[in-house]
Amino acid sequence: MRLNDPLVTSFSFGEKDYPIDLAFDNVLDVFDVMADKSLFKEQKINLAIQLLVGDTDLTILEKLEMWEFIRLEFIFLGAENHSEVDELGNELPAKPSKRNLDVIHDAKYIYASFRQIGINLFAEQGKLSWQEFQALLESLPDDTIMQRIIQIRNWEPQKGMDAKEKKKMRELQRKYALPNTLREEEDDE
Repeated sequence: MRLNDPLVTSFSFGEKDYPIDLAFDNVLDVFDVMADKSLFKEQKINLAIQLLVGDTDLTILEKLEMWEFIRLEFIFLGAENHSEVDELGNELPAKPSKRNLDVIHDAKYIYASFRQIGINLFAEQGKLSWQEFQALLESLPDDTIMQRIIQIRNWEPQKGMDAKEKKKMRELQRKYALPNTLREEEDDE
């Protein structure tokens, strides 16, 4: 993010300029489309481009190329780590890594955390850009519910820790676990 660059409202692709709607709620709608198991990949790409850019006369292959460009440059904000990712932006397994936040699954905690810092995400729909949303989300204060949940998800027992405290933290980890990420309990003794 560069503070001296304007927020992106259009981009060039194939020698043509296109408008782009990168409001955070619109990008979340795109994530919903990409997660919809009832849609074929071609349908997902068409819907994603429709949501972000509007009507185009591009072929499906051109739309796929455009989606890849948009995804890397504007949704994942030109991340230096160009790892392999699926349509939802989930990194494909190269090495095991622990996810600690999911914008769809954690929506209510994200909303509550933004309210804690004085931002009503419902009032910001169509206004707050994805880039602004990401910056705010990544820098939420430690006392917000989302940051606390991330701390719980990342918690590891320490040697000599009280058994009651370990049990309490394991219960909290189960309560706030992301789907398909609950760890097997290890012998913490």
